[in-house]
Amino acid sequence: MKKVLAVVGPTACGKTRRGVALARALGGEIVSADSRQVYCRMDVGTGKDLADYGDDVAYHLIDIAEPGSKYNLFEFLRDCRRAVDDIDARGRLPIIVGGTGMYVESFLKGIKLPEVPANEELRAELSGKSIEELTAMLAAMKRLHNSTDVDTCARAIRAIEIERYYLEHPELAADTRGAEPVPAVIVGIDIDRETRRTLISERLRRRLDREDMLAEVEGLIASGVDPEALIYYGLEYKFLTLHVLGRLSRADMERELEIAIHQFAKRQMTWFRGMERRGFPIHWMPFDMPDAEFVDAVKALMT
Repeated sequence: MKKVLAVVGPTACGKTRRGVALARALGGEIVSADSRQVYCRMDVGTGKDLADYGDDVAYHLIDIAEPGSKYNLFEFLRDCRRAVDDIDARGRLPIIVGGTGMYVESFLKGIKLPEVPANEELRAELSGKSIEELTAMLAAMKRLHNSTDVDTCARAIRAIEIERYYLEHPELAADTRGAEPVPAVIVGIDIDRETRRTLISERLRRRLDREDMLAEVEGLIASGVDPEALIYYGLEYKFLTLHVLGRLSRADMERELEIAIHQFAKRQMTWFRGMERRGFPIHWMPFDMPDAEFVDAVKALMT
């Protein structure tokens, strides 16, 4: 058996359900690789689908951070490594499930990052700059693989802060090049573009109309979570917060959010295709494959 199994794919493709089916069949536990499911009380907007786990499938790295905080790649790599080592030590199979490609790839590469402290002086220096200016600064420091780092000014400033830290501490950045890859089988949930778009739109309507995602955001703000922190998280929390603050009408919020989620799914697929080019074989399986056939196919890959 390989040490780790990873299940990846774009949003709305059914990763959680597939991961749970594999955990039940293979004696595994789920390690979430989702950059927003780490936050407590952010359930509907992040699509935690906790009911899917039932009472018999253990999961890790969900509900481990408070809303308003900024969980990052360093923390994920640290926490994921601890969870995987713990699961493996108990003779169980670690199953990494999630759509945050940077998290999955960085862990499988074996990267270990130093914790980058806040640079208040730099933050003050950059605070008045536009997102275009910040993007140009970051692009001059590193290759931008996707737009996640520059979704908001706060994200861009943090990304610049990290790159500046590595420039000032090259010995720490060099450590990442000596990483030892984690042995893994990677399974991708393959879904065609039009079906993916349909499922995303249907899920958004369900979350807005029946699961009351708006009430979730209103409740977070009422509990004292800074609205700017919610905007920082992007997608559902960004657009719903802008609506709650009166900056977007309901119609504009729904329209712009739907467009943003479709764009996000496209970026996810771009990342996973890039992973393949960077030497990570992904075994793609149809999203509508029956669970029993899916499990059997993965078992064959694992042996």
